[in-house]
Amino acid sequence: MSGAGASVLKVDGSGLRVAIVASTWHETVMRGLEEGASRACAEAGVEATLVRVAGSFELPIVAQACAREGFDAVVALGVIIRGDTPHFEFVSDAATTGLSRVALDTGVPVGFGLLTCDNEKQALDRAGLPGSVEDKGAEATWAAITTAVTLGNLRTP
Repeated sequence: MSGAGASVLKVDGSGLRVAIVASTWHETVMRGLEEGASRACAEAGVEATLVRVAGSFELPIVAQACAREGFDAVVALGVIIRGDTPHFEFVSDAATTGLSRVALDTGVPVGFGLLTCDNEKQALDRAGLPGSVEDKGAEATWAAITTAVTLGNLRTP
């Protein structure tokens, strides 16, 4: 299982603004990811804003806009399920590379909640739904919040 050994650092994110940028494809999986992200934001005491995009390919450009608009962290949520064509590789690579660039170019943490799965069962197992073995929406959110707090501590004299 991919989540074996994963740890989640939980910090107080009071005062932070977090944008949750979520794809609309695969409604059931996305509902679980969004609920996990929202729950993590509430637990951390951060103000969360949900922004929806059409698909995973659109995550980087909207994440970048959120970072430039003053959000302290962005959480990108989406799911890409392998099909019979190379489309999976193209979209997965573009979204992953784009989200990395957003974080590095803006200095704003981007939580990576983009599931890239071989089949729907793998996505459901990671969506944080009842019966799921992992909650990637919450994990990506905690990673973004923790990184934002860490960066804030580094900037404080």
